[in-house]
Amino acid sequence: MQHVYIIGSKSIGQYGGFETFVKKLLEYQREKKDIRYHVACKANGDGYMDISKLDNVNKISETEFEYCNALCHLIKIPQKLGPAQAIYYDVAALNWCCKDIELNNINNPIVYILASRIGPFEKKFVGKIHRVGGKIYQNPDGHEDWRRKWNWIIRKYWKFSERLMIKNCDLAVCDSLNIEKYIQQEYKKYNPQTVFIAYGSDVVPSTPEDSQKYNLWLKEHNLKNGQFYISVGRFVPENNFEIMIREFMLSNSTKDFAIITTRNDKYLKKLNKKLHFESDKRIKFVGSVYDSGLLKKIRENAYGYFHGHEVGGTNPSLLEALGSTKLNLLYDVGFNKEVAEDAALYWRKEKNSLSRLINMVDQFSEEDIACWGEKARARILNAYSWKSISQKYEEIFQI
Repeated sequence: MQHVYIIGSKSIGQYGGFETFVKKLLEYQREKKDIRYHVACKANGDGYMDISKLDNVNKISETEFEYCNALCHLIKIPQKLGPAQAIYYDVAALNWCCKDIELNNINNPIVYILASRIGPFEKKFVGKIHRVGGKIYQNPDGHEDWRRKWNWIIRKYWKFSERLMIKNCDLAVCDSLNIEKYIQQEYKKYNPQTVFIAYGSDVVPSTPEDSQKYNLWLKEHNLKNGQFYISVGRFVPENNFEIMIREFMLSNSTKDFAIITTRNDKYLKKLNKKLHFESDKRIKFVGSVYDSGLLKKIRENAYGYFHGHEVGGTNPSLLEALGSTKLNLLYDVGFNKEVAEDAALYWRKEKNSLSRLINMVDQFSEEDIACWGEKARARILNAYSWKSISQKYEEIFQI
């Protein structure tokens, strides 16, 4: 029996990309008899594990439950820590992991740490895991130190933490070829062992039950079916909402631009002062959409999707768009081109780059649009299916 501990996911299937990955991995490997998963989850706070939202859960105690092929442990976090609670959570989860390994006399475990938050605190745990024949796998995620939302001190911490985690891990699992190349070049003095395993997505259509919710959503935001573009992502500078809004305002499109994003009043006010987008009735901030069925229906019926993310690696919202939306207009950066290849159209930050593209695709025929949609779906099916990705993880976990 190979025991695999997963650290760094806040929950199973709730909140974000790593959480979705964990859920899909467990679901696709629920019948495996030779791998036993152990997953740390947050018991409280932002993105906590709400057990009531998971089907077929076996609750063992107040801190433990079983889901698919995994024993899951809830870890309580002090809320007064603020942003530092993410670091506290990962350290506490790693501490639980080591205690569980010792208590149950588990030999040769694999501990898979998602993201690079706890490099300065990791070394003592690595020693404990190595002493029982275990290995540390690390997913470095994207370039967190590039994010403009962080001040220079936090950026330096992210970079320092990433370096130590790459130095101490036995294998870096990169979900982007560009990230793998960066790890190999940036930290070549450590001779890092790396492997590329993509993030995944499903190409499954929405259900008839989602149609009613979709029609209500259209009415609520004064949108017409098929006559709007969308963008989905956190409302932060590195997702280039400023450029997308500016360029849409410069375009001749008669369609709307529905921005599905998190609330950030400070950044919103700053952008409006600069762009005056409130004077353009086509620009519509429609809030977040957490209902996955509704979001899929919106994607399917949008005229096109704008993707402005520039901080790699593989972005889950891009994969979801390629699996559901026919026309995908992406910021021209290596991470995005690696994922979509020739199944999307690309724009740059220069003035009129995206607006010209919008004007062009607005004139596409139904046949043109259908062709782009077929290429996008094929790209997901051929390179990013959860089934194949689950199989690749099975291979690296069976040491």
